[in-house]
Amino acid sequence: MFSWTKIKTGAVSHVAPFGERRPFPGSTENGASAPPSRVTSGFPKSQTATDKIPPQNTNDCDSIRFLRIAKRLEADTSREEIKIQELSFLARPGSGDGSVGMSQHHLDGVPPAGPPPGQPPTTHTPSSNTHSYPHLEDAKHSQPPLIRPNTVLHSTHIHRPAHFPQEHALVWFLNSGVMLSQDFLRRLKLPDLDDVSQYIRSVPTPVLVSVGAVAAATTYYLATRPKALPPVCDLCMQSVEVPGGELARRSVLLDGEANMSHFYDDAKTMYECFLRGVRVSNNGPCLGSRKPKQPYEWISYREVMQRSENLGSAFLHKGHSKSSDPHIGIFSQNRPEWIISEVACYTYSLVSVPLYDTLGTEAISYIIDKATISTIVCDVVDKVHLVLDCVRDREHSVKNIVLMETPSEELVSRGQQAGIHILSLHDMEALGKANHQQPVSYAKTTSDDVMLSFLPLAHMFERVVEGVMIVHGARIGFFQGDIRLLSDDLSTLRPTVFPVVPRLLNRMYDKIFGQANSSLKRWLLEFAYRRKEAEMKRGIVRRDSIWDRLIFRKVQASLGGRVRLMLTGAAPISPTVLTFLRAAIGCQFYEGYGQTECTAGCTMTMPGEWNAGHVGAPLPCNSVKLVDVLEMKYLAVNGEGEVCVKGPNVFQGYLKDPEKTAEAIDADGWLHTGDIGKWLPNGTLRIVDRKKHIFKLAQGEYIAPEKIENMYIRCDAVAQVFVHGDSLQACLVAVVVPDPDFLSSWAKRTLGLEGSYEELCGRAEVKAAIFEDLGRLGKEGGLKSFEQVKSICIHTQLFSIENGLLTPTLKAKRNEMRQYFQPQIDELYAGIKM
Repeated sequence: MFSWTKIKTGAVSHVAPFGERRPFPGSTENGASAPPSRVTSGFPKSQTATDKIPPQNTNDCDSIRFLRIAKRLEADTSREEIKIQELSFLARPGSGDGSVGMSQHHLDGVPPAGPPPGQPPTTHTPSSNTHSYPHLEDAKHSQPPLIRPNTVLHSTHIHRPAHFPQEHALVWFLNSGVMLSQDFLRRLKLPDLDDVSQYIRSVPTPVLVSVGAVAAATTYYLATRPKALPPVCDLCMQSVEVPGGELARRSVLLDGEANMSHFYDDAKTMYECFLRGVRVSNNGPCLGSRKPKQPYEWISYREVMQRSENLGSAFLHKGHSKSSDPHIGIFSQNRPEWIISEVACYTYSLVSVPLYDTLGTEAISYIIDKATISTIVCDVVDKVHLVLDCVRDREHSVKNIVLMETPSEELVSRGQQAGIHILSLHDMEALGKANHQQPVSYAKTTSDDVMLSFLPLAHMFERVVEGVMIVHGARIGFFQGDIRLLSDDLSTLRPTVFPVVPRLLNRMYDKIFGQANSSLKRWLLEFAYRRKEAEMKRGIVRRDSIWDRLIFRKVQASLGGRVRLMLTGAAPISPTVLTFLRAAIGCQFYEGYGQTECTAGCTMTMPGEWNAGHVGAPLPCNSVKLVDVLEMKYLAVNGEGEVCVKGPNVFQGYLKDPEKTAEAIDADGWLHTGDIGKWLPNGTLRIVDRKKHIFKLAQGEYIAPEKIENMYIRCDAVAQVFVHGDSLQACLVAVVVPDPDFLSSWAKRTLGLEGSYEELCGRAEVKAAIFEDLGRLGKEGGLKSFEQVKSICIHTQLFSIENGLLTPTLKAKRNEMRQYFQPQIDELYAGIKM
């Protein structure tokens, strides 16, 4: 084994085992030089920063060079042998056959010992070109073998000594590393630096510039390439079965068995959620509104808090309390005062009851009487008149109407005749300020998100999303009240969070493809979409790719250009539309499922899961199970059936209606949603249709109309479709509303026809072309023959909330549609020849 040597007064010594110092051959104990011999005189220490004493003779120089190579061998243990040509410098002229004697003692830095007493020296003659030296203990009794040029030396016989001095370990390690690096570079057979420099000087300048540009571009890409959004769980198994034999499933995000009841420990109630929003916003902007062609004006969290306390104190002063008369009616469109009124209820444990005019006077009267509402907050005078009409000439519970505007004397007088006190919101807040009751105090911090509120606050979906924004201290900007000006509000507010419904997404999709009115434009759109979709499947969500800059920039700008999170629900959406818009908008886009009875949501897609066609896995706050629907042959053991939900997010029941409550919630606490679902292999849920919407044809086939409608509205010329059938008929028919924005361009491109919207809707060629396109889309979507409509009629008026055919969340009112279009339906069936 190698041992470092030290030079003392011209003599070379080494560290022997057990700390014994022995002189090398060629030197004496007192340091005097001995006559040189054929055998090398030992291994002096290689030159280092701490020991640069020149060698005493030529043999010492050779020993130093051999030691360096030997150290390289030890550092590179993967190299089993080295040709002795590298050591041929040790052969000296006049040494006879040109060989060099070298013992294991020399390799280990130990001087050769003489033969045992009484035995003559033994001469070893090499018999081959390869020598394996015996172990040190065996070599003590033998003479060194001769090493010839081209002989191979095994590196496995070169070792660092067990008694290696600690003070030399660092030097050994550094030298070994340097030798290993040099050997590695030599093995790569890299050209000499001078040769490389000369070659570079001979390369033309344009080539060098091109290579440099490519290198710079590659470096920039590697440094800035997008990173995939990491999934929060294994996307192949997003829910697990709950023990107990009910075939229920829960989220894999749960740590324990119990469902999650709250996300933040300091936000367990809606009032505490608002308090947390105040803290984390650091009194930032909270609610914003704008007048036409004006910028948004913002109300801070502190101001919202103060106004809510004043309004809530006024409610208490008017006789409301948690235990008696807790219900406050809110009859308003989306605006900041809506949230202020609701937070006032949260602050003092009151209950807000939303009203909306599309329900009609009968429904409004029913809600007022059922909830025994004594105070109603209205936004405009017309709604005050509507409330007065509902309670006219009969007994009622209404005592106060708070108008967000200043009421006229005539309006106040009419209220007095009905026994109702009408006052402005400003006066109500002043009353509360004069009789203020101090709620809990709060602290502060920050957030920059902003959302646009345009979906009805009377429904739970919008209120939950706004609650999430508030608990994180974000901003909420309200639209101007006219859905036709929504694009102007989006470009002005530039939201980062945007909750939407499928109806709006379908319109966006149709508009994008409607503008691609040539084969080249459509090919470029499809190509860019496929490239973005491929990135999305790898988990990369961004809006700064070349396709975003060239193709999708206008799409993103139409939403303000800053949207980073979108959420859709309330109705089914086509997987084609959802996947395309996820790629085109370039943001995290989630789909959820639920209903008001389970606080808006019970399932939602996971981050990183961008495959459409399902509504995600159960939320951590609830479990979901499917129950048998025998008449439709849906069995829970097959992963199909009616969706049921259980958890702290499920409502307690319908107000003062135990019969309907018993119909919705069973004895075990499961809410029966009335929707038909199916479990997918990865633990996500797919909604097939509404249980009450599914009907049977005369032959016994079950039909899910919404599934068919979602496929048909993919037709470029179609805006809305209503599919109808019943058990007395053998086929389906449909009422089709062409899209006013795209019918003209579609008819010109497809049929070569021109004309107004009404004229085109009346053309038989247009009707036939639409019918043919619907059949093609249904076939591509996998519809069976009995699921395809056999006849259609064209209707020129869009289904809307105003004409009573859509709910406030833009869902179809199927019973109303059936009654409205009954004459056309009868005519369609009469014209079908089976």
